[in-house]
Amino acid sequence: MQNKAPYKDPNLPIAERVADLLSRMTLEEKAAQMVGVWQGKTQTLVDEKGNFDFEKAKTHYQDGHGLGQVGRPSDAGAGRNAREQAELTNAIQKFFIENSRLGIPVIFHEECLHGQAAIDGTSFPQPIGLGATFNPDLVLRLFEMTAEETRSRGTHQALTPVVDVAREPRWGRVEETYGEDPYLVSRLGIAAVQGFQGDGTFKDKKHIIATMKHFAAHGQPESGTNCAPVNVSERVLREVFLYPFKEAIQKGGAMSVMASYNEIDGVPSHANRWLLRKVLREEWGFKGFVVSDYYAIRELNERSDFGFGNHVAKDGKEAALLAAQAGVNIELPEPDCYKHLVELVREGPLEESVLDELVAAMLTYKFKLGLFDDPYVDPKAAERIVGSEANRKLALQAARETIILLKNDNGTAPLDIKKIKTLAVIGPNADRELLGGYSGKPKHVSTVLSGIRQRVGNAVKVLYHEGCKITIGGSWQQDEIVPSDPEEDRKSIAEAVKVAEKADVIVLAIGGNEQTSREAWALNHLGDRADLDMVGRQDELVNAIAALGKPVFAFLFNGRPLSVRNLVEKVPVIFECWYLGQETGQAVAEVLFGDTNPGGKLPMTIPRSVGHVPAYYNYKPMARRGYLFESVEPLFAFGFGLSYTQFRFGQPRLEKSVIRPDESTRVLVDITNIGRVSGDEVVQMYIRDRVSSVTRPVKELKGFQRLTLQPGETKTVALDIAPEHLAFYDINMNYLVEPGEFEIMMGNSSRDQDLQKVRLTVE
Repeated sequence: MQNKAPYKDPNLPIAERVADLLSRMTLEEKAAQMVGVWQGKTQTLVDEKGNFDFEKAKTHYQDGHGLGQVGRPSDAGAGRNAREQAELTNAIQKFFIENSRLGIPVIFHEECLHGQAAIDGTSFPQPIGLGATFNPDLVLRLFEMTAEETRSRGTHQALTPVVDVAREPRWGRVEETYGEDPYLVSRLGIAAVQGFQGDGTFKDKKHIIATMKHFAAHGQPESGTNCAPVNVSERVLREVFLYPFKEAIQKGGAMSVMASYNEIDGVPSHANRWLLRKVLREEWGFKGFVVSDYYAIRELNERSDFGFGNHVAKDGKEAALLAAQAGVNIELPEPDCYKHLVELVREGPLEESVLDELVAAMLTYKFKLGLFDDPYVDPKAAERIVGSEANRKLALQAARETIILLKNDNGTAPLDIKKIKTLAVIGPNADRELLGGYSGKPKHVSTVLSGIRQRVGNAVKVLYHEGCKITIGGSWQQDEIVPSDPEEDRKSIAEAVKVAEKADVIVLAIGGNEQTSREAWALNHLGDRADLDMVGRQDELVNAIAALGKPVFAFLFNGRPLSVRNLVEKVPVIFECWYLGQETGQAVAEVLFGDTNPGGKLPMTIPRSVGHVPAYYNYKPMARRGYLFESVEPLFAFGFGLSYTQFRFGQPRLEKSVIRPDESTRVLVDITNIGRVSGDEVVQMYIRDRVSSVTRPVKELKGFQRLTLQPGETKTVALDIAPEHLAFYDINMNYLVEPGEFEIMMGNSSRDQDLQKVRLTVE
């Protein structure tokens, strides 16, 4: 009897259940597990309102072969709230379990970049903002929260985290990353994976599979344009771009990886056997599964709707062969090229054993998730968990820790509410919901203006003017980008000046919007840029407001570093906020009035201009000789961030100053809050190999710790220095520690003037 099949016995080991199930599957059933459906839900699973449609499903899946995944159930119809989504996933799951021959459940996946991108999901800062927190524990808690919200709605897999190392600020997807440093990205990537997956057993039904993306080297595309080739050596590839993936797999236990659109050395990642089989699976021991990026297998040939592709396959059928042989387990988001898998096996180019291998990995996780034994969720619980007050508080804490104070002339900030009567909030980002890309619609969203008004109440009169526009509309989803009219902007700026004249102080909310930095997924939906200046007439607004001679507090909101030289020259106080999430208003108001002391640090260098790119801090010794008529230094350095208090660093000291290549030591430093208010500081450790067989960066972040100190308080921070912090790929591409001298640098930014050195000898 079918119901007594070994794969249905929860007491058997998962490996035995997988082997038994696989032995019973037809070729068509195996191929069905290797595809998903996303927008096709409307044609095959749900009605126009987003409700499950049994008759439609029965018609389209009458063969009983089943399905691998269903993408983004939250977006069915006009979008589903928590309870509605839970009801929908239960209904779809029930259908596939009861109406496929073997009763194989589906996996539901969602986008969870900074909270589930769904109605009512709690939305916190974009990853580039989380990078500014330098706080892995916070990142872990945020993604634990997201995992619970997402799992309660019936979803099992997040297409998150992005562990690309962003070395190209022109690239529109910078906001999705944790920054430019591979060590920082790896620590936060590990934290995100562990937050999503917990202990990996999924027994509590509060965790989901994390999918690291984009594998690999997506973060330094040629010309800064999305999906462009990445031209790097194998040494740079391994030490910079592969490193966060390797760490999050081996130390974080990541169970899924998404291949990247780009090519490396002429080979697109979805067809790269060396990358997906030799490195990922053989070298690193990865046991999970690889998902395709959306439509990327088709791009091995060409996407006719957009007119671009890699042309390494003559058609979709050959693209499927290349991807399967390379090791891509499932094609997302719709059945397309992998519809040819059955005929590829029957005709001979593809061995059925390849399908067995790829399908077995995915079945393993369906068993691990408990989907064969406990596949449904409680809609009432979803309604209670999603967007809760506790989750809102955590999102607020993340926003607080994200904000970076870049400039504070003469201690102008924070603002003393008792010394002002009127405050003007000016700028295109002043009264705008600022969530960034891949966002949902949270229950609560505050703006800079609403947050300040709520904070001051009747104590201060708050005036407002938009000042100018960045683009017309500005929505991430809006394909066409419509520039604002220069003359209309200038009229608006003149009106804003009249408003600002009435105020004692001015808050300026400027930067970018969701259109000026975003994923360029099509020729009619671009987001990469050829310069890094603020879009539109924002600098004219800065000039006009600064000319009033009043105190100006500028808050930048943007998805990528902006070369704001004019702003730095004109304005005494500047905060970098990136995107703070749903609690933007309260977080900004708290920092403005000193209720919160900003402690964020730059996760990415801010260059002086686009001509200074590449600008990342960990460059090679001969890379930054200088420019004619221009400083080679960045506008603001990686790791930089000020505070309302001051910290004093003692001289760093080593527990052991001489070690062998296989030994470890620790560096210790005393840090004291010598100011008058409590504050956070990030102790940063950089290392430089003084003489080596191949050139090494001038410094590399290899440890950090964020801590809070009360006025007058001293703490000792100890950071480990293990062989992995000293090793690199030598002249023969062997990964090892070379004997010699290493500079250990301790401080609160990557700038030389902010670091103190001690020397370590490896004998």
